[in-house]
Amino acid sequence: MSLVEIDTRQLTPVSSRWQESRPLRLLAGLFALWLLTAIYIVPADQQAVVTRFGKVVEPRVMPGIHLSLPWPVDRVTKLRVQQLQRLMIGGDPSDAVLGRMQPALSQFLTGDQNLLHLRAVVQYSVSIPADYLFTAENISQLIAATVEAELTRRLARRFVDAVLTTEKAAIQEEVRAAAQQQLNAYRSGVALASVNIESAAPPAEAAEAFRDVASARADAARIVNEAQGYANDIIPKARGQAQQMLESAAAYRQRKINQALGDAARFTQLAAEYEKAAAVNGRRLYAETMEQVLPRIRKLIVDRKGNLDLTIIRKQRDAEAAKP
Repeated sequence: MSLVEIDTRQLTPVSSRWQESRPLRLLAGLFALWLLTAIYIVPADQQAVVTRFGKVVEPRVMPGIHLSLPWPVDRVTKLRVQQLQRLMIGGDPSDAVLGRMQPALSQFLTGDQNLLHLRAVVQYSVSIPADYLFTAENISQLIAATVEAELTRRLARRFVDAVLTTEKAAIQEEVRAAAQQQLNAYRSGVALASVNIESAAPPAEAAEAFRDVASARADAARIVNEAQGYANDIIPKARGQAQQMLESAAAYRQRKINQALGDAARFTQLAAEYEKAAAVNGRRLYAETMEQVLPRIRKLIVDRKGNLDLTIIRKQRDAEAAKP
């Protein structure tokens, strides 16, 4: 026997010791991986909700790197809150592509007891992630039912002509605001971006009558516009002619007044001069008057003896007959 006694029990192979430590290393690795589940990343276009044993502990987690308790103690649900989601009222999305209608889904009654086939598109996004996830089992059905109810209520207050023409934009905004208020009361966690009426048409059986009414309305509007245009053209002309007549009448009146005043002043002057020498002025005025009157009338000249010169009458008659 040698001087150094060797204990064979201490000469265990290295491979045997490695095999004995593998379960521990495996458990350590699994534990490290389990701890890593406590780290999660929320992308820039998303938000997250953290629940602990089913109860919400963090209703809104903003983008970034965050820590929570390892799975399955905490569960992280991520949502695209900035993404607009689309929902159709009154049919399926394929109906818009194929151009078809589903009467059972698209019929609405207006305030004047007319039926309309109407299809609307709702766009919405997530506003409160926790409410969106846990308030309703099917959030799209809740939104569709709410918007459809408000759309039915608004259409029932208006006539069919208003729905098809001037009131469309107002109906869309009223439905969006009222539906949003109702969804907020339900704590649905959604924000309605828009409610757009894609199509609104009468039933096929009444389409021809609606077209006739629309055509008649267009003709009436055209005739009214033409009449208004004629009125706008003729009224200023009439007013101008009336003003011109008034101005002419005023000028004629003033001219006659001035002329009368002048004649009166001249007569007054003549009367004053006449008084100064009545006999002389009387004969002069008589002569001047006869000078103006006699050339305009037919004259028969008789001398003092009563003889009538017929040659004068014959010459005057011949002269008048020779005139063209």
